[in-house]
Amino acid sequence: MSLRIVCLSGSASVPSKTRALVDLAGRKAAALFGATVQTYDLTDLQPTLGAATTLEDLDPVARAIVDSLVNADALIVGSPVYKGSYTGLFKHLFDLIDPLALAGKPILLTATGGGDKHALVIEHQLRPLFSFFEAATLPTGVYAGGQDFSEGQPSSATLLDRLDRAVAQFSPWIGTIPRRVAA
Repeated sequence: MSLRIVCLSGSASVPSKTRALVDLAGRKAAALFGATVQTYDLTDLQPTLGAATTLEDLDPVARAIVDSLVNADALIVGSPVYKGSYTGLFKHLFDLIDPLALAGKPILLTATGGGDKHALVIEHQLRPLFSFFEAATLPTGVYAGGQDFSEGQPSSATLLDRLDRAVAQFSPWIGTIPRRVAA
């Protein structure tokens, strides 16, 4: 059975820099570990996510996406930064998930923002959220500011190097040895 990694972009915009970042992380993980990767946007969970008070309130498509998140071997999640934190709808999605559903699951945390003043969002917002779930957040989180993108795609050498290091940190949790990837 193939390793399954699910990526979630917490942006309500399509396309988005957050989606570009989690997509790239997913492609890197697929290449390194031979994983199958599926990426979702918050918009894929609409129209029922915003009004849902329980998972049972979600339509079948949205519920299937949540089930995919919960049943994945590993997650890559990202949110754009709004007023110093992750988006409200992103948080609402995780409010619907059972607190034990993500226990022990390895998660690569990513975030995007307009500038460096939001760089600590991973440590001050995302990591505590997933610590509540007892998830195994990878040691390296990846924040990308506007200067790290070119034509909507991650492009800075520093960002790409950090992303490579972070993706490789899945290795102890997913029980596979990374493949050598040609430079």
